[in-house]
Amino acid sequence: MNVPSFKVNHDTLKRGVYVSRIDTVGNSYLTTFDIRIKVPNKEPVLGNPEMHTLEHLLATYLRSDESKWSNEVIYIGPMGCRTGMYLILKGKLNVEDILDLLKNALLYIINFDKEIPANTSKECGNYLDHNLTFAKYEAKKFYEEVLNV
Repeated sequence: MNVPSFKVNHDTLKRGVYVSRIDTVGNSYLTTFDIRIKVPNKEPVLGNPEMHTLEHLLATYLRSDESKWSNEVIYIGPMGCRTGMYLILKGKLNVEDILDLLKNALLYIINFDKEIPANTSKECGNYLDHNLTFAKYEAKKFYEEVLNV
């Protein structure tokens, strides 16, 4: 089996931000970050509603004018195992390169008090499945216990 993410020992993986892989596309690089919000197989996973809301809010912030990285974002989305998110950015990067970006993105979520972006049936394939309160809780917990340590 040649799936790199399946070769990671999830029994020893901790919460945090990791470079999952660096790929080349032509003469360019893409860096995939593992934003591990939950300890795999040891704590409850993210619920679908809050994970969905985290995805909408992260995508909104990362692609906004507030983010100097807006033109570098390829993808932000949930892991199938529901323990975190994948972030793919242009460039050959390390965690230190994006730490301020992630902190600012989580502060954006923690302080968010508007309608969830792109939350209509026209814009989202499951627009009723959101939970802003739990998304803010998970963002704050990860920010305080992992990113801000």
